[in-house]
Amino acid sequence: MFKHPGRILLKGLVTILPIGLTLYLIYWLGVTLESVLSGPLHWFIDPDHYVPGMGLVSGFVVLFALGLLVNAYVVGRMLRFGEQLVLKVPIVGTIYTAFRDVAKLMHSEAKSDLERVVVVLVGEMRLIGFVTQEHAALPGVATAQDLIAVYLPMSYQIGGYTAYLPRSQVEPTDLSVEAAMRIVLTGGLQGR
Repeated sequence: MFKHPGRILLKGLVTILPIGLTLYLIYWLGVTLESVLSGPLHWFIDPDHYVPGMGLVSGFVVLFALGLLVNAYVVGRMLRFGEQLVLKVPIVGTIYTAFRDVAKLMHSEAKSDLERVVVVLVGEMRLIGFVTQEHAALPGVATAQDLIAVYLPMSYQIGGYTAYLPRSQVEPTDLSVEAAMRIVLTGGLQGR
């Protein structure tokens, strides 16, 4: 049992690390929201009436209001303009795009764009993909085949490819979008 103490310690670390990091991230987010927003709240609320946690609650109210404002035409247009500026900055644009794409894939409305999970056959290789169009036409290219558009993400959200494939190269799966994304984002390491 104690022949390999390093492996046992590593297994313990692998077990506790995701839990610990998740709890720490939640704690950090709460403390950060409280510390950042408590200052402006003290302008409006007497320190005797301030209750710890009001900054956290006001943070959720601000996020909710921001979510409502994004739907407004003028605010959406300003955000798109700002996004175009960010995308022009070489390294920042790449990092921003990766985070934006992950957030969109995790968002419930974005999931409806990914119609289903499939396996793409490339020789003996099997790739996980997400159908984005059932009956796709490659822009500017005439083809007699019935094509299907499949997004093939790379592990750890580094990037991906949109492939226009004949249906014969695609196998349906029973995987949910969430399960497939977990597999892709972790490089197949989940569940070990």
